[in-house]
Amino acid sequence: MGIIIWIVFGGLVGWVASMIMKTNSQQGMFIDIGVGIIGAVIGGWLMSAIGGRGIEGFDLYSFLVALLGACVFIALLKLLQR
Repeated sequence: MGIIIWIVFGGLVGWVASMIMKTNSQQGMFIDIGVGIIGAVIGGWLMSAIGGRGIEGFDLYSFLVALLGACVFIALLKLLQR
């Protein structure tokens, strides 16, 4: 059951990040999930690197950290597509 919750969390984060970064119409649901999961990893790593806490559960802080990471990931993908 836990993996399903993480996939839903990743999908939600990826979807919100794609709306913020204006790539929502270009991506599908599976891309949103992937972006959200990768974004959570990137966000958790970035926060740990600067001395903050990473993603430890399902709360607003974890959502915002994952969202930040997903936006960074989308920005990197946009740079690579040029």
